[in-house]
Amino acid sequence: MPVSPLSAADSAVGPTAGPAAARSRTVLVTGATSGIGHETARLLAEGGSTVLLHGRTAEEARAAADRLIATAGVPENRLRVFHADFTRLDEVAEMARAVTASHPRLDVLVNNAAVAAPERHTVTGDGNELTFQVNFLAHYLLTCLLEQALTSDPGGRVVHVSSSLHRTGSIQWSDPQRARRYSRLAAYAQSQLALTIFAADPRVTAVSVHPGICATGLLPLYAHRGATAAEGARHVVRLCDPAVEIVNGAYYDRDRRMDPAPGATDERTVKRLSRLADTVVGHTA
Repeated sequence: MPVSPLSAADSAVGPTAGPAAARSRTVLVTGATSGIGHETARLLAEGGSTVLLHGRTAEEARAAADRLIATAGVPENRLRVFHADFTRLDEVAEMARAVTASHPRLDVLVNNAAVAAPERHTVTGDGNELTFQVNFLAHYLLTCLLEQALTSDPGGRVVHVSSSLHRTGSIQWSDPQRARRYSRLAAYAQSQLALTIFAADPRVTAVSVHPGICATGLLPLYAHRGATAAEGARHVVRLCDPAVEIVNGAYYDRDRRMDPAPGATDERTVKRLSRLADTVVGHTA
């Protein structure tokens, strides 16, 4: 099972939690075991949200939850743990089923999990270039499968943690897997551009955000120094706040709304990307 509750008693907020629990928002954060994702989960849980932490394995997700409880004092009943290896789309689909079964109402989905592109062209077991799958396709599939759970109430939204490097990218429509010509920076930029374009998909309310250059595992792609992961997470958490009004497809560079790459919100491009992704992941709307 991809869901691993902290304890059987914690599988749902208990009746003794009081009225505040009824108002608690439920947020799923992917890649919540380290870096910006972990800090995002911490800040959301400290703010009163019920946070669903995603990790690559059950052990990694559980360890991340334990750290938040032990070092940040996060109440145990605000955390749930799920796992899926994003290099395996079947695990992504299984996790989506587990999330909807235990949490049929989801207020926010934070698509944060990401990897730096490897030096050499690497293909997943699903036949996709690794960076394209982990950084975009897995999130695309997860979002589509959670569409019915994502609330349409004011404040419900998807937040894609993207990158300013999306501006340097291009979607290789005839070769999205980069099989003919591979560059790690080009592959990474393509994955971030795809995620940014996906924010403009009208099926769910979504935005994308570049959280700044932060001292995480992705830092070597950008610079030698960066802000703390907590600083980057604050820009993500701000966009999760229902009090912050957003426009579907908007792109933020930290706390400033800015124009994304040219064409990123073009309706034809958005539809073209969705058709490509649907074909690759085998999803039908």
